[in-house]
This record gives sequence, structure tokens and C-alpha cells, in this order.
Amino acid sequence: MSERPVLLPYADPAFVADPFPLYRQLREDGPVRRVVLAGGLDAWLVTRYEDGLEALSDSRLSSDVRDASDTRLLRQLPESDRESMLSTMLRSDPPDHTRLRRLVSKAFTARRVAGMRPRIQSLTDRLLDAIVPSGHADLVADFALPLPVTVISELLGVPVDDRHDFQRWTDRMIMRGSEPPDPVVVSEAWHHMRAYVAELIRAKREHPGDDLLSGLIAARDEEQQLTEDELIAMVFLLLAAGYITTVNLIAGGIAALIAHPAQLDLLRSDPELLPGAIEELLRYDGPVSPGIARFAREDVQIAGVSVPRGATVLIASAIADRDPARFPDPDRLDITRQDNAHLAFGHGIHYCLGAPLARLEGQIAIGTALRRLPGLALAVPPEEIRWRPGGLRGPESLPVTFTPAGRQRD
Repeated sequence: MSERPVLLPYADPAFVADPFPLYRQLREDGPVRRVVLAGGLDAWLVTRYEDGLEALSDSRLSSDVRDASDTRLLRQLPESDRESMLSTMLRSDPPDHTRLRRLVSKAFTARRVAGMRPRIQSLTDRLLDAIVPSGHADLVADFALPLPVTVISELLGVPVDDRHDFQRWTDRMIMRGSEPPDPVVVSEAWHHMRAYVAELIRAKREHPGDDLLSGLIAARDEEQQLTEDELIAMVFLLLAAGYITTVNLIAGGIAALIAHPAQLDLLRSDPELLPGAIEELLRYDGPVSPGIARFAREDVQIAGVSVPRGATVLIASAIADRDPARFPDPDRLDITRQDNAHLAFGHGIHYCLGAPLARLEGQIAIGTALRRLPGLALAVPPEEIRWRPGGLRGPESLPVTFTPAGRQRD
């Protein structure tokens, strides 16, 4: 392993658009590499599949940023609201994580998610109805973004008309670029989000409904299973996680298929391939890149490399999911790939709770778009597509053309 940390160049548009050549080099150089992230943050990058799988289940690696020795990570969060912002499943470990996850797990069972299929299909068709006559669209703004935002809003019982506000505040809190987030901007966005969620909770207390938010409020008020701060943080996490990665899955998946027309045609001709295609799109270029952060509670050995207590460990799922030791011909998009146990949704106790819903939305959205948008192609050269710069990967916009509805043949 090289002693000199490798800079991940998020300020370089070429790297942001296609990080995989550097990712491949990092994996070939060693199983654990020291890297420099945005703003000079130091991390230990786990690059290979088996090591990543093991690290994601290692209780010595914490999800709580307060276990990090680099205090800049905490200082990125506003001091007045720091404890509240960290009161989520995403940033907690057992026993708190176990308690919080149990409260919402029933909302994401396979059976309940399957029951949402007709509604998701209806929303998908409505969004496509609005664009098919024109022959052109931005598949992020017009399709991939509003679909999951509406789905998670309805699941929680949040007014869909408010989605633009909470989407804007969420983006300011969690989107990453080549520099660390401005704590003032994060604080302002959190205050807006907290006030919004507090008002939602007040309204739901007065008029509860058959939705997830009403159920969480009952768990707070009647069963005392979570604090008010945890309730607010839970709602924020569900709103944010419920749309961001799914937007990237849908838009990034369609972009990948357009870039591989033979795979697009194969999927269009055989919709039965959709479930496997979604798994392959998640493996090939998933919505989280390079991966998942953990913090060493003690000195640990990862793949024979000594990692000190307090170190930030970045388990690079996007790199591990192209590990040739696990996936044959890993840089090839193959929607018929069978053995596809990727790490895009994580692993272990923090495995993505919303994975069944994201998979269903991806299948319906991508499958319906391919069926209803014949002749689908980019409206600009591929190099003009702008990608999100770090942490969460996906196109910021996806301008496309297709055969308008009036000219489509039956």
C-alpha cells in the first residue's frame, strides 16, 4: 500500500463523470488505500468486495460520526442542532439503531411494498403522459425526481405540494461537492426543515391518518419509544433517503442503458429481465459513490492493513461492485448477469431499509419509460451530461429525445 494518500479529484469534471478508471487503479493498488476527500478529509478506502462485505458487518466500525478523530466532520454540522441531526438510524449503532429501525421496518416489508405497485404505476404513467407528446424531456426534473418524492410523501402522509421545499433543504444539507459543506448553509436548511417537520407533526397529532408519520407519532406519544428529536430526525431521514438514491437509480439507470443500446434493446424486448436489470444497474453504476462511511472505535486490521482508532473508513461499494474477484468481466453492463450480490444497498444491520421500495420504483419507472419512449436517445453529447460531484452519484439532468406520442406506431 502506498504511503502517500491519493486525492479523489471531485473538482475534476472528467473524474466526476467517470470515476471508474481511478477506482480500478485504487483497487489494483491494494485492498485498503489512504485517500483525501473533499476539503482535505482523510479516509481509509476499502476497495475489494470480500473486505467490504466483512467491514460492513464489523461492530468495531461505528456509524456515529462522534467516533471520528477528525473533528472537522462534526464541525460541518451546526453545533446548536448537532445532537438532533445525529439522532437517526443512519448515524446510530445498537441498541438505539435496533430500536429506531424496528419502528419503521413494518412500512417497508416486501408485502406492503408490493401493495404499492398500482399506485407507483399510476404515478409513473401520469408523469409520462405529460411528456410523451413533446418528443423531448429532462428525465430527472420531469420524471426521475418527482416520482420517488411523491411516493415517499404519500407513504409518510406529507403534502406533495411541499416537496419542492423539503427537497431544496435536504439537498443543501447532504449534497457534497469538491469542498466541504458550509455549516451556515447546513444550519439554515436544517432550521427550515425542523420547523417544517415540527408543524407536520403538530398537524398529524390533531388529525392522525393511516400513514407512517401518524404511526411514528403514536410510538412517540403513546409508547414512548423515541424522543421528539428522534421523531423529527426520523422524518427527515425518511424524506431524504426516500427520494435521493431512487432518483439516481432511475436517471442513472436510464443513462447507462442509453450508453449501451444493445442492453436497452434487449430489456425493451424482454421486460421479464427487469428485476435482474435493476440489480445490474445498481452494481454497475449505483447511486452511492464511492461508498459508505464508518469510524473505527478501536485500532483494527482490515485486509492486513492497520487502521487506527478514530479513522474514517470508507467502504467503497462502487469500487467493490466491480471487483473482478467477485464479478466476472465487471466493467461490462450485462442485464442478464445472474450472481449479482452487489453492495449498493450496503450489508449487515444497516442494510438499506427502503431497498424493496427502491427496487420496485426502479423496475416500474425504467420499464415503463422504455416502453413508452421509443427512439430514446440523449439530446446532448454524453460529455455534456453533468453528474453529482460526490457521495451520491447520478446525473443532475438528463435531456433526451424520443418519438412523440402522435407519431408512435402501435
